[in-house]
Amino acid sequence: MANIKSAKKRILVIAKKTAINKARKSALKTAEKKVLAAVSTGDAEAAKAAFVEAEKKLMKVASKGTIHKNKAARKVSRLAKRLNTMAHQA
Repeated sequence: MANIKSAKKRILVIAKKTAINKARKSALKTAEKKVLAAVSTGDAEAAKAAFVEAEKKLMKVASKGTIHKNKAARKVSRLAKRLNTMAHQA
């Protein structure tokens, strides 16, 4: 256990940030699953709405530094690709 006051504070700050990042990542995974579920059912309107929401969350989390901006862009691109292939097949 830390003895120095600043080290004790860092432990608290890191625990708080870890909890926030964990919640953000969990919300991202849920948003991604909603898009993929809508795509698999073939519901274009629901898929589009879920995609918009997921893209918004991905970009916000990337701007906060929870995930890298390139990772967010890659995930948005892959979700968009799935959405577009579903639209062309219908």
